[in-house]
Amino acid sequence: MRVNLSDGDDIARVAPELRDDQAITALVHAAGVLRVGPLGKLDHAAGELMWRLHVDAATRLADVLVPLMASHGLGRVVFIGSRVAQGMPGRGQYAGTKAALLALARSWAAEVAGQGVTVNVVSPAATQTAMLQDPARAGSAPRLPPIGRLIQPGEIAALVGFLLSPEAAAITGQDIAICGGASLPG
Repeated sequence: MRVNLSDGDDIARVAPELRDDQAITALVHAAGVLRVGPLGKLDHAAGELMWRLHVDAATRLADVLVPLMASHGLGRVVFIGSRVAQGMPGRGQYAGTKAALLALARSWAAEVAGQGVTVNVVSPAATQTAMLQDPARAGSAPRLPPIGRLIQPGEIAALVGFLLSPEAAAITGQDIAICGGASLPG
């Protein structure tokens, strides 16, 4: 089904269909947009867009799907966060939305861990996706990690796939970085 994740009303429109689907055992929230700007020049509309897409959409979807998963004793939730959630100059609004995902994941993981549902965040560094070519991020080039290349989407997908698997049943409430060494001291 098609849904505009930045529109709470559109998510609400499909919520009844999601509630009726008893076979849903996973939620992966991988939608994202990056807008940049330093203090004093923040684009508040862009900040609102990032909040709606990153946080509000994840909250609305989880509010519908996680209780269903818990009632069936099986579920996996993975949010795509960002290494930027730890803070970065000029990216405060984006960092704030990604940091909110971490807090939500840990809180919800604590709520449903005993019901067979895991909730985790995968936080990549600069990844070779269309988001890097977005004109709205002009003047804010991605930082190449120490491995000397951008993270590949397949590398993120492989970790997400593992977190969705039965073998990952004991991993919950975690923020797992795929950073190519960017988080190492140096």
